[in-house]
Amino acid sequence: MSNPQQLRYSKEHEWLSGAEDGVSTVGITEHAANALGDVVYVQLPEVGATVTAGETCGELESTKSVSDLYSPVTGEVVAANQDVVDDPSLVNSAPFEGGWLFKVRASEEPGDLLSADEYTDFAS
Repeated sequence: MSNPQQLRYSKEHEWLSGAEDGVSTVGITEHAANALGDVVYVQLPEVGATVTAGETCGELESTKSVSDLYSPVTGEVVAANQDVVDDPSLVNSAPFEGGWLFKVRASEEPGDLLSADEYTDFAS
């Protein structure tokens, strides 16, 4: 498993990109996608919704289980990935690329996000 170095990670297995024009992208890690198994349904927060760091903001359903989606930051959702809603398997096949989940304009970022190396140690 190779976690991209430029991302930061939560202990709930979400990743967060660096902010571009104040907007960060959120997804789940390859580790989480593999643990879930084949994702068959994705519920994402709606555009305009406020998400809170560490709180549930959606759901991922797989052939194995249902898992809550947690936001790694507090802020306003500015985009949701409709491609993932239409084809949930993108979460498994491209968790760091086309399988991203939503974009958020963060108003507050927790200090407990992990680097790629820290997350790799945490997840193993």
